[in-house]
Amino acid sequence: MKAAKFFDERTDQSVVKARIVEKYFYAWANVVMPTAQRSGGRIAYIDLYAGPGRYKDGAASTPLLVLQHAINDPKLASMLVALLNDSDSNKTSTLKAEIDSLPGIGNLKHKPVLSCGEIDDDAEKYFNDAKLVPSFSFIDPFGYKGLSLKIIRGVIKDWGCDCVFFFNYNRINAGIGNQAVTGHMDALFGKERADALRMRLPRLSPELREALILEELAAEIKALGGTYVLPFTFRNSSGTRTSHKLVFVSKSFKGYAIMKDIMAKESSTEDQGVPSLTYSPADWSMPLLFSLQRPLDQLRASLLTDFAGQEVSVADIYERHSVDTPYVIKNYKETLKQLEAEGKVVVRSLQGIRRKGTFADHLLVGFPPSSIHGK
Repeated sequence: MKAAKFFDERTDQSVVKARIVEKYFYAWANVVMPTAQRSGGRIAYIDLYAGPGRYKDGAASTPLLVLQHAINDPKLASMLVALLNDSDSNKTSTLKAEIDSLPGIGNLKHKPVLSCGEIDDDAEKYFNDAKLVPSFSFIDPFGYKGLSLKIIRGVIKDWGCDCVFFFNYNRINAGIGNQAVTGHMDALFGKERADALRMRLPRLSPELREALILEELAAEIKALGGTYVLPFTFRNSSGTRTSHKLVFVSKSFKGYAIMKDIMAKESSTEDQGVPSLTYSPADWSMPLLFSLQRPLDQLRASLLTDFAGQEVSVADIYERHSVDTPYVIKNYKETLKQLEAEGKVVVRSLQGIRRKGTFADHLLVGFPPSSIHGK
């Protein structure tokens, strides 16, 4: 998707993407504000590809929606610092006019800061050297030439800092083997990973190519300090292939769990209650396109194997087991409830009487040794 056309028409995918970013910003702000209030009193929303503020149909894009939410929330209005950038001066000036015309914009203690420029090595150095207040950043790695994942490291390195970035899978898939953009690919993945992809990708099917590219992307992010990486996939209108991904990065499991719940609700399909973490317009008309893999059956078997002989709290099971899977907390509680009903696990509470059938986070689940639970 070319940047010049991005704001021309609001697609279903752009609506879903904006909704995911907005929902997480609101949830993130509520989590970090109490601590931030005791140490500086500021939190930040950073958008490095902010655009003109509205689509051509008049709908507000994410920066305006974030600011409007802050205007309507007195506590947030007193703490939010918005840093908004775009490489196109026309878009920046249009965005400024849109912000100035927002009703109640004067309620914000800190006036939004707008800048115009490429996100280059100097910006990368700034974010990696500066100590940031708790910040939620939205980044478009392919809105700017030569942007590397080191910018991700810079915006998440400090406490309370999370980010979401737009990953144009089609462009990456085509670019890996294109000598004209070798430097761009090396900057994004790191030269060693990019070279490995160039060697392995030509022999793979489209599905395995996608899996490997995402695996290497996540591995590079984790190597740079992003403990939790969670992608949300967007497919083309026919549902036959991936167009792009929205990738969330955090050092906090709490943030990871909140974003997974948000992405789960925006998924266009689920199997046995397990979300696809994918939005495909075709899913509404072709529901069988989403293959039935019976993922809860897989979760059940995995829990009995991975926690064999252990007694673990429900909260710890979720934190230790759910990372890099599509499972949300309700999937775990449903599976544990079934295992308890079948006598496969023993559940007890250290906090007195437990209401029958409930699975509070503090409950302890005892798993049998692997030699006796079978499949």
